[in-house]
Amino acid sequence: MLIQPIDVFVYAWLIIAVLSAAYVAWDQFRGNPEPTVMKWGFVLVTLYMGPIGLLLYVMADKEPAPGTHAEFVKPLWKQGVGSTVHCVAGDATGIITAAVIVSLIGLPMWLDLIIEYLAGFAFGLFIFQALFMRSMMGGTYAENVRKSFLPELISMNAMMAGMGPVMAFLMMGRDMRAMWPGEPLFWVVMSIGVTVGFAVAYPVNVWLVSRAMKHGLMTVPKAAHAGAKKADKKPTKKASSAHSAHAGIAKHAMYASDASASTMPGHSGMAMAHGAMAHDNEKAPTRAQLVAVAGFTGLMLIAGLSLPAAFVNLRLSAHDIGQLIMPPGMIMTPETPAATMRDMAGIDPRSSVYTAPIDAKGDQPLTPEIVDGVKVFHLTLEVIQWSILADKPVNAYAINRQVPGPRIELEQGDHVRFVVVNRLPEATTLHWHGLIVPNEMDGPALITQRPIEPGETYTYEYVVPQIGTYFYHSHDHPDRQQALGLYGSLIVHPTHNPENLKRLAAIAKMPSDSVTAIAESADEVKADHDYTLLLQEWLHRDGMTYPAMNMEGGLPNYFTINGKAYPATDTFKMKVGETIKLRFIGSNTNFVHPMHVHGGPFEVVARDGLTLPKDARFMADTVNVGPGQRYDVIWTARKPGRWLVHCHIPHHTTNNNQEQQGGGGLMMVLDVLDASGQSLPLPAQ
Repeated sequence: MLIQPIDVFVYAWLIIAVLSAAYVAWDQFRGNPEPTVMKWGFVLVTLYMGPIGLLLYVMADKEPAPGTHAEFVKPLWKQGVGSTVHCVAGDATGIITAAVIVSLIGLPMWLDLIIEYLAGFAFGLFIFQALFMRSMMGGTYAENVRKSFLPELISMNAMMAGMGPVMAFLMMGRDMRAMWPGEPLFWVVMSIGVTVGFAVAYPVNVWLVSRAMKHGLMTVPKAAHAGAKKADKKPTKKASSAHSAHAGIAKHAMYASDASASTMPGHSGMAMAHGAMAHDNEKAPTRAQLVAVAGFTGLMLIAGLSLPAAFVNLRLSAHDIGQLIMPPGMIMTPETPAATMRDMAGIDPRSSVYTAPIDAKGDQPLTPEIVDGVKVFHLTLEVIQWSILADKPVNAYAINRQVPGPRIELEQGDHVRFVVVNRLPEATTLHWHGLIVPNEMDGPALITQRPIEPGETYTYEYVVPQIGTYFYHSHDHPDRQQALGLYGSLIVHPTHNPENLKRLAAIAKMPSDSVTAIAESADEVKADHDYTLLLQEWLHRDGMTYPAMNMEGGLPNYFTINGKAYPATDTFKMKVGETIKLRFIGSNTNFVHPMHVHGGPFEVVARDGLTLPKDARFMADTVNVGPGQRYDVIWTARKPGRWLVHCHIPHHTTNNNQEQQGGGGLMMVLDVLDASGQSLPLPAQ
C-alpha cells in the first residue's frame, strides 16, 4: 500500500535491486572468470545497492570479451572497487542481519549501532575474509584471522562511519517505518546506508590494495579453475605463512589474455594475499602510516556513530516508535520522548477498517435500546476513512463509523448506559463534558478509570441531572484522539416523565413535588428549528492525517463543521420569519473560533449548557467559541437569501489555504426561501 509519495520510489528501487542482483548472479556464474567468493560478493553488493552495484559490476568487473578479464581489471581504481565489494558484501551482511534482529528485540538505537558494528566486523573478518579467502591466502584459519584483522578493521571503520549516521538519521527522521524490518522503507534505508558506506570505504580500500594489504579483483581461467578448487580442499597446515600465501596466490593467479603467464599482484590486478605482504617491501606501508590510517578511520567511526546523538533521540527503539510517521515541520530533538512522537504521529492508513461514503454525515441521532427502563447506547470506536470534502478523504478515529460521533439526545433524569467497544490501535476513554456524573464515570484516563485497551469493552452508567447542550469526547490523550474524531454532541431536554422525576429527587435528596416544580420550570428556549454545529480542526498532508495541534508541525490546514468542510457542509433551508437555534459546540482542540452569522444579529440564550436568565440574554452577531465551550443562539430569518454562518478568522474559512466556491472550512449556509418557497438564484459565475 502506498502511504507516502516516497513509497513509489521505495518499491521501484527494491524491484530494480532484485532484478539487478539477478542479472549479476546470472552473468557471474555463467562464466565471468572470477573466484566464487567475488562472484557472491558482487551479487550481494548489487542486492544491497541496486543499480549502483550493477553499474560497478559492469564498469569494473564484467569481462568485456572472452579472455580480456585480466587486462580489463588491471587499473587500481577497479582493484579498489573489488576490495570494497568484498568488504561491503561481508560487513553489510552482518550489519543488516544484526539490524533486523535488534529491531525485533527492541533494543535502543545507540546499542543497535554498536551491535551492528560488531556483527559487521565479525562477519567480515571471520567469514568473508578468513574463511572464504582461505584458499587464496593459504595457511591456517587462525593465521588468516590474524593477518586479516588490521585491514578489515580499517575498512570496516570507514564503512560504518558512513553507514551508521545515514541509518540513524533516516530511520529516526519523519518516516519511522524505516525502523521496522517488515516495512519496505527499512530495506531502502539499508540500501542507502550501504551505498554511502561503500563510498566512504572506497578510498581506504584503494590504499589498502596499493599497499598490498588487501586483494582486489582476480581472474581465474576456466582451465585452471577445477584444479584450483581441488587443491583448495586440503591446505598444508605445516607450511610457512609465506609459502602458504604463495601457494594460494599461484592457484588463483591472474592470467594474461593468452592464459599462459601469471604475475604477482599490484597493477596487474592480482589479488594480494595478506600473508604475501612481507614479500613486497616496496609496497608495504610503514608503521606510522598504519597507525595514522587506522587512527583516522577510528576517529571517523567515533564521529559517525556519535554525531546522530546531537540531533535525534538514540535511546529509542523500533518497539517505541517503529512505523510512526511524523507531521512535516515537527521539531524533534534528542530530548523528544517516544510518547510525544506517538501522540503527534499520523494515523496509519492500513489500520482503517471501513471507508465511509463520500456523502456520509456525522452527528446522526442514535436510538437507544431500552433495557429495564435504562437507555442503553452502544458506541464502537474504530479507524475509518472519512471524507471532509468530496475530494479529500482523511483517516479518522470514528464512533459508530461517523465523524463526529452519533448525537445522543436525552431527557433530564434519564438512566443511561453507554457500552463502549474500543477497536482503535490505542487505549482510550470517554468523558461527558459538563455533565454532573459519579466520579468513577467521568472518564479521565488513569485519574478515575483504567484506560480501555484495544479490544476491550467498558460501560459507563449514570442518571442525567441537567438539561442543555453538552458533548462527549476522548479523555485519554485527547490532544490526539479528540483531534482525530473522537467527539460527539450530547443534548439533554427537560422531562415530564414521572420515573425521571423520581430519579432526580433521589439524586437531589429533595421531595418529589419540589423536583417536579423545578423540572417544570426548566427554561429551554425553543425555536422553529434546531441545528448543532460541532467545530473541528484537521491536519492532512501527503495522504496522511495527523492530529492538529497548536505547535510546530501540528497546525491545522482544514476545518470542519460536523465533520465536513465547506462546500461539503450542510445548507439549512428555512422560511422568512422562522427561527433557528444554533448550538455551537467547541469540540475542536486548538483555537477560539469567532462564529458569526450574516443577515442580522442573534440572541444568545444559553452558555455551556446553562440557559441564561431573560435579563442576561443579549443580542450579538459573533460569539467566541473556545475549545470546550457551548453557545445556544436564536437567529431569526429576516429576509430571503443565502446567509453565511462562519468563523471570522479568514484562514479558517479556507481549505488548505485556498477557497472553493467562495470559501471553505468553517462555513455553512442558512438558505432562507422567498415567498414562493424558492431559493434566490445563484450569481453568475
